[in-house]
Amino acid sequence: MRRGWKMSLSGGLRCCRRLLSWVPVLVIVLVVLWSYYAYVFELCLVTVLSPAEKVIYLIFYHAIFVFFTWTYWKSIFTLPQQPNQKFHLSYSDKERYENEERPEVQKQMLVDMAKKLPVYTRTGSGAVRFCDRCHLIKPDRCHHCSVCAMCVLKMDHHCPWVNNCIGFSNYKFFLQFLAYSVLYCLYIATTVFNYFIKYWRGELPSVRSKFHVLFLLFVACMFFVSLVILFGYHCWLVSRNKTTLEAFCTPVFTSGPEKNGFNLGFIKNIQQVFGDNKKFWLIPIGSSPGDGHSFPMRSMNESQNPLLANEEPWEDNEDENRDYPEASSSLTMETET
Repeated sequence: MRRGWKMSLSGGLRCCRRLLSWVPVLVIVLVVLWSYYAYVFELCLVTVLSPAEKVIYLIFYHAIFVFFTWTYWKSIFTLPQQPNQKFHLSYSDKERYENEERPEVQKQMLVDMAKKLPVYTRTGSGAVRFCDRCHLIKPDRCHHCSVCAMCVLKMDHHCPWVNNCIGFSNYKFFLQFLAYSVLYCLYIATTVFNYFIKYWRGELPSVRSKFHVLFLLFVACMFFVSLVILFGYHCWLVSRNKTTLEAFCTPVFTSGPEKNGFNLGFIKNIQQVFGDNKKFWLIPIGSSPGDGHSFPMRSMNESQNPLLANEEPWEDNEDENRDYPEASSSLTMETET
């Protein structure tokens, strides 16, 4: 009975945690809904007197608003992509691994499995990266998210404002959301500013719309400053082909730590997120190349053009996959979460 009580309490706490995780999203939604009302009704329909100006303001506003809400929706509801089955221990291997009492044998089992997989990043100590919670060998750039309780391909960070883990499946949508958010705030601020000045000088009557117009400019400017900093930082990450985690913790390869290990050059770095077809760059449709399990690395570009590198070129694999450095079979295995 006591065990059942603890399980019920644990389930209740998890339920409360899930509900509370939606609070930041609810705050953003309420702010956006109020901004829509304030701009469309209080500014355009009540304050602006020129019919032509009203139409122009509303057309451009709704065009930006559609892409802003579309990218926000995609950022929230695009599920993080997890490693496929070949990176998991099979049922028999998992059972044999858990029943094995000798640590050195366990490590060798995992090393043998890693040899068959396209994994070339390591832990800080040089061990193969293994998640003891999901029981899988982590693909390159994959990390375990403690909030989502799963391993996420090319994980960037967990964002409370979208209540989702940002990774391979939705990083493009997240960047677009930041871009359209900046544009949304900038457009509101620039079009509202003129009427803010008129209210401030007393050229317009002090009615209910005055509060909405004044506060709309303040909120737009406040969000614009914070969003443009965040967007600028992620633009820098994309230009270097880094994730937020890789910017704070240099990835380790079979040849050692390399802070620019995935840097392919400015254009190719952008294409790694947005794809080769430029007509999809501004639209929230999945176009990132690959499957999120393996990525081209700088070694390929260095072998073709040594001027791209400051370090010694890595050894190329002798098999048909020339994009990755040779994996070492002498590395030991450590768990990493």
